[in-house]
Amino acid sequence: MLKWFPHSHTSVRDDGNLLVHHLPRFFKERPERDESVSYLYGWLAGYFAADGCVAADGTVILNSADKSDLEFVRLLCTRLGIATYGITTQLRAGFEGREPSEIHRIHFVNDDLTSDFFLLDSHRDRFESNQKNFARLGWVVQSVEETDRVEEVFCAEVEDGHAFTLEDNILTGNCFGCQEGGDVITFLMKIDGLSFGEAVERLAEKVGVQLRREDGDERDQRPKGPPRARLVEANKVAQEFYAEQLALPGAAPGRQFLLDRGFDQQVAEHFGMGFAPNDGDALLKHLRGRGFTQEEMTLVGLVAIGRSAYDRFRGRLLWPIRDATGDTIGFGARRILDEDKIDAKYLNTPETPLYKKSQVLYGIDLARREIARSSQAVVVEGYTDVMACHLAGVGTAVASCGTAFGEEHTRVLRRFLHDHEEFRGEVIFTFDGDQAGQNAALKTFAGDQNFVSQTYVAVEPDGLDPCDVRIKKGDAAVRELVARRVPLYRFVLSNVVSKYDLDRADGRVDALRESAKLVSAIRDKSKVDAFAREIAGMIGIDVDEARTEVRRAANRPARRDERPAQVGPRQPESAPTAPARPAVPDLRDPRFSIERETLKLVIQHPMAIGRTTADIGPNDFTHPTYRGVWELVEAAGGLAAGSSDPGWSTKLRDSAEDPAVSSAISALGVEPLMREPDAAYVGSYVFKLLELTAQRRIAAVKSRLQRTNPVEHPADYNKMFGELAALEQHRRHLRDRMANGE
Repeated sequence: MLKWFPHSHTSVRDDGNLLVHHLPRFFKERPERDESVSYLYGWLAGYFAADGCVAADGTVILNSADKSDLEFVRLLCTRLGIATYGITTQLRAGFEGREPSEIHRIHFVNDDLTSDFFLLDSHRDRFESNQKNFARLGWVVQSVEETDRVEEVFCAEVEDGHAFTLEDNILTGNCFGCQEGGDVITFLMKIDGLSFGEAVERLAEKVGVQLRREDGDERDQRPKGPPRARLVEANKVAQEFYAEQLALPGAAPGRQFLLDRGFDQQVAEHFGMGFAPNDGDALLKHLRGRGFTQEEMTLVGLVAIGRSAYDRFRGRLLWPIRDATGDTIGFGARRILDEDKIDAKYLNTPETPLYKKSQVLYGIDLARREIARSSQAVVVEGYTDVMACHLAGVGTAVASCGTAFGEEHTRVLRRFLHDHEEFRGEVIFTFDGDQAGQNAALKTFAGDQNFVSQTYVAVEPDGLDPCDVRIKKGDAAVRELVARRVPLYRFVLSNVVSKYDLDRADGRVDALRESAKLVSAIRDKSKVDAFAREIAGMIGIDVDEARTEVRRAANRPARRDERPAQVGPRQPESAPTAPARPAVPDLRDPRFSIERETLKLVIQHPMAIGRTTADIGPNDFTHPTYRGVWELVEAAGGLAAGSSDPGWSTKLRDSAEDPAVSSAISALGVEPLMREPDAAYVGSYVFKLLELTAQRRIAAVKSRLQRTNPVEHPADYNKMFGELAALEQHRRHLRDRMANGE
């Protein structure tokens, strides 16, 4: 690092540790927590290189005299998915003649760090040469034993001091540190993300208690039938049966499908994958042999009824879909065999008492603890994408099953994110880069406000999904895909703005209107101003202009074609009509007064204006009709041709094919001028027309300049800056000529 900081120097302590002195102040300033993950990771690595150390046994330690620095680092580590132990404090003697002072330290969990985190060779060598034999990655109660004693019970989230009291086998009070508390039902609701009713049912099943409901209880709308435990058991037996079939010769196409995607037998076992035999009743017979009734098999969706009962899944590769507790509640089945008579690529378990596709997230059983620990969830689009992410180190990946990610999925995910009253984390969606992916992002943006957490989008530039990224680019590329995520609102607004040519003034206006309409619909009004700033930066306009348009969009009634269609019988279609001609602004609109007066001179006094119009071209006229008039003038030989032609106006009118242009020439030829067309009068309009063109070009360059990152594109930025300076000089020159009456 010293090559970047020439005023810094190093020293070596007696124990061999390297110290870096006099680093610049900005290097130690805390970054904002909403910076990108890759930036924060780099900042933390640099901070550790300056103030951290790796002990001889491989322990990773960061010290600071300011405890708040380490508290910030712990929050940062939570964002980055790096676990830390509690902050400890010690007294140090210090230099001779000074009072003892406090020094604070934290330890990092080695399993969450990689070698590339360490910028100094000495740190990296010690980290790699020592294997830490323990890591406090989670806390699970293995058993509770009866006792007559009053015991202290320690909270896993608080570094010192007892937090609860266990008396007469009853846990009492809230944790003094993290304020968590409650009974066993509350614990299960939080740890497994269950509702109160679900937690009670799970506990009742576990201890063999039969729940009874009073007759007439209107709240009990659940269908009657076999108990949940029997249905879960049927799915469990089916999953084990399918897993065994995957190893048999008939499942070779399924195994090849997995191998082609980088998934071996060990991976298949980890995710519980299986294969459904192509026989029509193999699973049916197996379940009957295990004592399950046809009603139970049908109700859980494993067996369907046609002319007789048959296996729902046949000849397909299977993924077990589990709830948060690990119970198998359904299956996803992919078409593998060419002779499969069902063309659908995927089949899923139908709606059952266990399986509600609008509430099910594949992979939640594997991801829920990591989601809660890191306050991050990654939502992908398919089963293999979830597998690829988990194998690549993104253990927070989940996917919806057979349906788009919706509001009920949001509620499920929020329970694990602890996404309630304050910012707690981030939800990252992966979408394809095609139009379907952009439409999915728009739909997700509409439900974005269901989260308190920040929402992001991760899109691979090549349009690959996470599974393909892992196959073609490796595990690190999958992690980088997630790390490169951008805010969802920025992704959506960028897609909207990108549809327009921002180098044109009308393109910028249209982009502003559509993006403002999108932002104005946001329910959380506290975000509107920030989004207006984003719009201004993307389009390259003033922030106040963006704010004004957002306010207009909020007050503007929806057009008839934007209102939702009414539900009812379809009306007969009318005969096709010719497309309506785009509306053209009024020729007498004050915005075009300079263009109109200039053309009056061109039509009525071509000799007087001829020598001053050398720089005028079609682009100086913004009204399409006026531009059409000037193009006819150029086609007729220019003003020199009209100087000696008494029928100049008539000749131009007769050559016009557009009736609007012909009519305009007639009006321009007879409308009186403001005053006698002397040199000053002619120059005032010609130079003002050219100045307006220069101003439009200046606005366009400024817009591009605002949209260009000078660090990423320095050559383009400098070129535009020079162009802007030249245009400003040209505009001033025109102003001087007008002032001098040339």
